[in-house]
Amino acid sequence: MTRMFGWGRSLSSESDVISVSTQQDAAQLLMQSHPRGITARGLGRSYGDAAINSGGTVALIQDGLCSKEVGTSLEIDSGNGFARIGAGVSIEQMLRALVPAGFFVPVTPGTRFVTLGGAIAADIHGKNHHCDGTFGQHVQSMRILLSSGEIISLDPKVNSEWFWATIGGMGLTGVVLDATIDLIPISTSRIAVTTARCRNIDELFSLMSDADSDDHFRYSVAWVDMLSKGDAFGRGVLTRGDHSDTHDDTPGQSLSYDPQTRFGVPRYFPNGVLNIATIRAFNELWYRKASKNTATTFESITNFFHPLDGVRNWNRMYGSRGFLQYQCVVPIGAKNLIKEIIGMMQNAKLPTFLAVLKRMGKQNPGLLSFPMQGWTLAVDIAVGSERVESALREIDEAVISAGGRHYLAKDGHMSQSTFLRGYPQLDTWRDIQRQMDPIGMWTSDLARRLQLVGEQS
Repeated sequence: MTRMFGWGRSLSSESDVISVSTQQDAAQLLMQSHPRGITARGLGRSYGDAAINSGGTVALIQDGLCSKEVGTSLEIDSGNGFARIGAGVSIEQMLRALVPAGFFVPVTPGTRFVTLGGAIAADIHGKNHHCDGTFGQHVQSMRILLSSGEIISLDPKVNSEWFWATIGGMGLTGVVLDATIDLIPISTSRIAVTTARCRNIDELFSLMSDADSDDHFRYSVAWVDMLSKGDAFGRGVLTRGDHSDTHDDTPGQSLSYDPQTRFGVPRYFPNGVLNIATIRAFNELWYRKASKNTATTFESITNFFHPLDGVRNWNRMYGSRGFLQYQCVVPIGAKNLIKEIIGMMQNAKLPTFLAVLKRMGKQNPGLLSFPMQGWTLAVDIAVGSERVESALREIDEAVISAGGRHYLAKDGHMSQSTFLRGYPQLDTWRDIQRQMDPIGMWTSDLARRLQLVGEQS
């Protein structure tokens, strides 16, 4: 048995770990006995318990998982602007192949260390959701391995119910083997970035609510100071951008991509370093770092999309107790609730860090897909304070009462009743999931905690 952690390191469990790097490995996996079921895991960037399986089996999906017919784990069709990619290929590996060829992934989250399979299972979203939707909306087709051993192809038109149950289905319908996805054509690897320092949350909302302004940018995200009060309540920095057509002066560098890790956090990082005082100091520096006036600069893909990846094992900064990321979305007309949530976290004196606000576009047909048209707030919260659980329960109720929901790929605390109220199509999804996995092979600690699926028969 091996102890496996969620990325937040606040939840863990012991399980048997098996590496799966070929289609044959996956088939052989199903021939073995798994009394507590199987959880498919990529690079382990789910924050809570979505990729751990207490007492069961965790299948590590490695780079190259695809069929022999595919030939390689990543094939680009430059003429038609799409690629066929193995499930174990990470976004970093995709970008190393795609960027020099003049393409970019359709959607990327805040880390490049997410596999294709994980991107589909969590239906990841990024800074471009208001324009381009989720990752799943750019999947042309995919092949998945069912618990019966059968391999089937799914796309939005053929067996669309099974397709959309798998998109955002947290790996509980089957193991994705590979998928064909749309690509974004680019002429350089630079991002033209416009940054605006906002004095308070109302100024942030005003800029982000202006569709004529915000929709002009493919990418838009705001950092929010969760500790500021008074006239500066919810102050932040709005960062918006798009792929630049301006070529670098350095020959051969216009489509370069070579991300670097600046340093790493040691395994044993002291508890309590991230506290209200240190976070307040960081927030002040980060806010002052942004220009008072709107400024446009050119940044690398890494700096704009994946800044935290420059720090290896940054999740260790929260100490041995770890942290959780609280991410909710509320309807577009409920932006005042975002202000209330910030106030509730302040009143509870929660050690909040790295808060991000985004405006989201229209919801897709995914039955368990998190994004809906509205506002999403994601906040890292250090674990250890007795106030955390009670405060989040109160905030959960406010979010659900307003017609919002919480992100399964980030969750580590939500109650079953909260989940049920946030995902009204759950019963429909369960019916489809049972069709795809009648023996109950696919499970996880998240699935048990929220009773997404029944125990293995």
